Amino acid sequence: MISVNKTNIHQNTIKETIEIKGIGLHTGCAVNIRLEKASIDNGIKFIRIDKNKHNVIKAIWSNVTATNLSTTISNSHTSVSTIEHLMSALSGLHIDNLNIYIDGPEVPIMDGSSEPFVKLIEGIGIEIQNKKRKILKVKKELTVSNNNGYVKLIPNNQFSIDFEIDFPSSVISKQSCQLQLINGNYKTDIASARTFGFEKDVEYLRSNGFALGGSLENAVVVGDDKILNKDGLRFKDEFVRHKILDSIGDLYLAGSPIEGYFYGNKSGHNLNNQLLRKLFSDHSNFDYIY
Repeated sequence: MISVNKTNIHQNTIKETIEIKGIGLHTGCAVNIRLEKASIDNGIKFIRIDKNKHNVIKAIWSNVTATNLSTTISNSHTSVSTIEHLMSALSGLHIDNLNIYIDGPEVPIMDGSSEPFVKLIEGIGIEIQNKKRKILKVKKELTVSNNNGYVKLIPNNQFSIDFEIDFPSSVISKQSCQLQLINGNYKTDIASARTFGFEKDVEYLRSNGFALGGSLENAVVVGDDKILNKDGLRFKDEFVRHKILDSIGDLYLAGSPIEGYFYGNKSGHNLNNQLLRKLFSDHSNFDYIY
């Protein structure tokens, strides 16, 4: 079980602008993003600078429009996909307010983890703002499931996250992660866990317009009986740690840090978003703490 303590009670943004270049995992297109500090209560916003108007998309659960292999947010005119790793980094570093300027439809994949974003943000520093964070407190147990897995939120006095996976692969098989994430060790225990995929699926994915920018430089590739990456894994359970990384990013689309226990079993982006939709469908499910 991963737990995040509540030592940081004020809103935060970044101290200086950060510019990043990379390629999109699925589009394979070169993309530039610029992270800029934002005012109190701004939240996280993506701004498509390659669009002339209607180009601002708030990073919020209700703007999620696609969850196939990544999380995509949209307004009625444009979209940004594969936002989960960056959102996870922002959650892990307690960044509440940020404007993200992007010149394409997909956030760069970097090395397949959130670590590059974490290092860049820590490199320029975090600015504490003069207003308390708004914490979302879960009041009722909620569960969402499909044919493959399920997710749940349970009232708890802190944010905790627990995850189990089970793949029909001798390399991955069953994995679970039970860690305490306190004192900033999101950076050491979760941030560097990379996205992963199976060698047997590459041709199918690319023929359907996915993983066009994927490589051994930005993903763990699993063969029939081995890891194809020359340097192997960063953690023996890197696969489940990356699923936690994804879930932290998806859950940050609640628009506030969550106080509650999250459990995921063989779940992904779709169930994460469906859980948030169920949470916000009834105000009696939650409360805000200031």
